[in-house]
Amino acid sequence: MSFMSRLMSLILALPPATHRKLEFQPDLQIPMRDGAILLANRIAPVGGESLPIILVRDPYSSRGKTPDFISQVIAERGYQVIYQNCRGRWGSGGDFEPFRNEREDGLATLQWISEQPWFSGSVGMYGLSYWGYAQLALGAGAPPFLKALVPQMSASRIYNVFRSGGVVRLYTLLSWMYSTFVTNTKESPKDAQIARKQQASVLEAACSHLPVGESDQVSIGGKLAFYQDVLSSDKPNDAFWANSDYSALVKDIEAPVHFVDGWYDFFLADQLNDYDALKDAGKNPYLTIGPWTHAEINGMKAGFHESFLWYDAYLKGKQDALRQSPVRVFVMGIQRWVDLPSWPPDSTASSLFLASGGALARKSKASTASSCYRYDPADPTPSVGGAIIEGGGAKDNRKVEARKDVLVFTSAPVNEYTTIMGSVTVTLFVRSSNEHTDFFARLCDVAPDHKKSLNVCDGLIRLAPGSTQADEDGVRRITITLESTAHCFLPGHSIRLQVSSGAHPLYARNLGTGEPILTGVAMQTADQEVFHDVDHPSSLVLPVVTQS
Repeated sequence: MSFMSRLMSLILALPPATHRKLEFQPDLQIPMRDGAILLANRIAPVGGESLPIILVRDPYSSRGKTPDFISQVIAERGYQVIYQNCRGRWGSGGDFEPFRNEREDGLATLQWISEQPWFSGSVGMYGLSYWGYAQLALGAGAPPFLKALVPQMSASRIYNVFRSGGVVRLYTLLSWMYSTFVTNTKESPKDAQIARKQQASVLEAACSHLPVGESDQVSIGGKLAFYQDVLSSDKPNDAFWANSDYSALVKDIEAPVHFVDGWYDFFLADQLNDYDALKDAGKNPYLTIGPWTHAEINGMKAGFHESFLWYDAYLKGKQDALRQSPVRVFVMGIQRWVDLPSWPPDSTASSLFLASGGALARKSKASTASSCYRYDPADPTPSVGGAIIEGGGAKDNRKVEARKDVLVFTSAPVNEYTTIMGSVTVTLFVRSSNEHTDFFARLCDVAPDHKKSLNVCDGLIRLAPGSTQADEDGVRRITITLESTAHCFLPGHSIRLQVSSGAHPLYARNLGTGEPILTGVAMQTADQEVFHDVDHPSSLVLPVVTQS
């Protein structure tokens, strides 16, 4: 048991190791159907040929010439591990085309595993993010010996990771590119460390650069086909996205699946869609959602914990250790885990209406003046926290709420525990001086005396000519669907809704000109008006549940 393995076992609060002596086979050659050779390492307890196998498919880190810590901690708990680098990465043959070949290559890898002398007849898969996507890509039609999947902070399609409602998630895209094509290509640990130290300043410059179509050159030093394709492919059914979208196949996955995610993860919406697909198909998927951002340590810790329980249940027959409730979610605010039979639970739609003076009221006012602000793309409204890798999660939003380009509507303090579970929606009646504009809505929890305003969930909609119908006065009715959540507003706390026209660089700013994102540099301000009277009942709708 190596020092790194002991340290990570402690940090991740893993169950005790049961096997101390491991054997290591590096650079196993696995043929793909087109002749490409992918490399993998095998790490297993000595004499453990009859033990279940865990497959990890990784495009990021090198397998190395010694066992990696993830393989070690899994093997030390009674499993064989095949740790494979994806096509075109770290010595594996072929070209790396992100998210393109994972189904075919994964199925070919399973076939190869079944032909090895140490094949035990039971295989599971491990991993988060791209690793989790690789699980879901091959799940449908996989051989019956694939018996356990635990996709963490991942989903069967990628569109919403890099675009949301057609709007580019700029920081997520650029940070993923930098990590994948800069930091994770460095052979030297020292060079990788230098790259990580430079990341913040490089990404700041790349996110601010115009045109956005050149930001790949700013961040990674050259033009990247993947980046250009993301920017030019607006719709989820465009060929670029469709070629890596396995969401239609999820319902056919036969291996038991346990999804693990976080309320502030950009994969959440699609992972919940994958969960629904399996549930609607009569399967019994498990779901665990905590208060995490993408790939943060506490989420990884929970992912390991749930993975070992899942593997023990479906690869070793120890199903008694599984919890009885398929769904377990963390309710923020009250800071408590809740078990549920399914997601989302039954709820009652509770509306709060926007009013002049920045109020959220139970009833729409008979006549109130509209609220106005000006959005300037040259000084875009910044994002604070949320579903973003660096600096994400629940953050104090008071500084951004003090800006002149942000409207804030706040309720009176609640008198009792108010728990919401599910999807939050915002309906706004708006008018803009610009046909090309965005509206961003964010739900926040405000502490007593306004000492803190923490973001709970948010969403954005992009408007263009013809996207919505305006009345004769130019007023449009728009609905913004915010991310799903589970949150409890404590007595004395207030419910707050932010309305603005940007959250940069979480989303690429709307320049207001309608020029293509690849080449646009000109900017045009937008004068925004939000109506909230009896004829224009702009509202926040919360899924309120009864909690014992």
